[in-house]
Amino acid sequence: MFATPKERLRWDLATESIVVKIRWFGIVMGYVLVQTRTGLHNPSAVRAFLALGAGYAALDLAFYRMGEVFLKRWPLFVSLMESIFIALLCYHDTGLTSPFRWYYLLSLICCAIRYQPRTAWLTLGIHCLSLLTLALELGIKPGETSDWPLTLAIMAWSTWATSSLASLLKRTGARLENLNAELESHRLDLERRVADRTAALRASQAREIQHEKMAAFGLLAAGIAHEVGNPLAALSSLVQILQRRGPDPYTAEKLDLAAQQLGRIQRTIRELVDFSRPASTAMVRVRPADVVEEALGIAKYYQRTKQRAISTDFAIDLFPVRAVRDHLTQVVLNLVLNAIDATDTGGRIHLAAKADDGWVMLAVEDEGRGIPESDCSRLFQPFFTTKPHGTGLGLFVCRQILEEMGGSLSYESEVDRGSKFTVRLRAEHPEPVLVAADSERSAAP
Repeated sequence: MFATPKERLRWDLATESIVVKIRWFGIVMGYVLVQTRTGLHNPSAVRAFLALGAGYAALDLAFYRMGEVFLKRWPLFVSLMESIFIALLCYHDTGLTSPFRWYYLLSLICCAIRYQPRTAWLTLGIHCLSLLTLALELGIKPGETSDWPLTLAIMAWSTWATSSLASLLKRTGARLENLNAELESHRLDLERRVADRTAALRASQAREIQHEKMAAFGLLAAGIAHEVGNPLAALSSLVQILQRRGPDPYTAEKLDLAAQQLGRIQRTIRELVDFSRPASTAMVRVRPADVVEEALGIAKYYQRTKQRAISTDFAIDLFPVRAVRDHLTQVVLNLVLNAIDATDTGGRIHLAAKADDGWVMLAVEDEGRGIPESDCSRLFQPFFTTKPHGTGLGLFVCRQILEEMGGSLSYESEVDRGSKFTVRLRAEHPEPVLVAADSERSAAP
């Protein structure tokens, strides 16, 4: 797992946790020193100052637990307070030889790991001034030795060493954070690529399934046409022979009716075979009206079509489009069948086409149930369907076909009011194609 931006290390809080521990260590050790040593100038004052320091450390701890740094914006003010605090401890303890003088060193370490080197060196100057002031105040008696120069040297060395180490850690941390960010970016990119490839593979599988289904349908249609066509041809020949014998009017009427019904069956089989033949992939100029007419010619054989009213409306200035005719017919047929399934008995389905700024917009609108909002995000995903008999490939394949032809498929829907699917294709401009407007199409075969 990778750290999110909110989970990444905050340098100020990381160092503050160390500072809080150092301060409480100093307070505890201070009380131990007071209780285990003798010869202090003013033990009560030392205890009082340690109690004051404990209060400050408690505030520091409380802010740290809230995710903040106490007096973060005033580091030199904190250094000044600590400098005075340490000097007073030394003054009331044993003077320049007091072990509390090493608190200067602890203060410098805290400052160096929290702030920039410049602040640490300024803090060193404040502490040196505090220690020199203490030395002047106490004075050095003749014959008395003092190690305060060594203390100053150790303080300066500690400031340099701690600042250098802290700077190195900061640079290393920043570098690691940048590398982690790059790694996170690469991980997200890899996940995106895997998701894209998975979606592409799923789409390819869906298209292959659709192609196999259409191929199987074509073979089935050809077989049906062959098996039914031969007996129909024989029956048609027999009817024609009987008609040529000059039967009585009643028999002639019945023979004419039989011939008409046989012709109707033959036309139905021919349309089925034409639709299921291997599709051409050539891009040609296609009139939208012709495509709609062909699609509706197939849809009329769908059982539920008979209880719906289907109307068409094409603009008189409509241009043709460049498309794969069979594929575009498949798209329109699928949209019409979906509209029929979504519409209750007696409902209306309207197909309209118009020109729109160099594009042809072909809309299929129904008065059906509409599309629930929960289904909208999955509408064009392969294998998603709300029909008990559906494969979930129709809309997915329609959009894929239109995108391959440089077009698009969009929709509008309102629950319990109906849906409108719009095919958008680039118009061909040589000359307008005049077609009849506002034609009503009978749904019955």
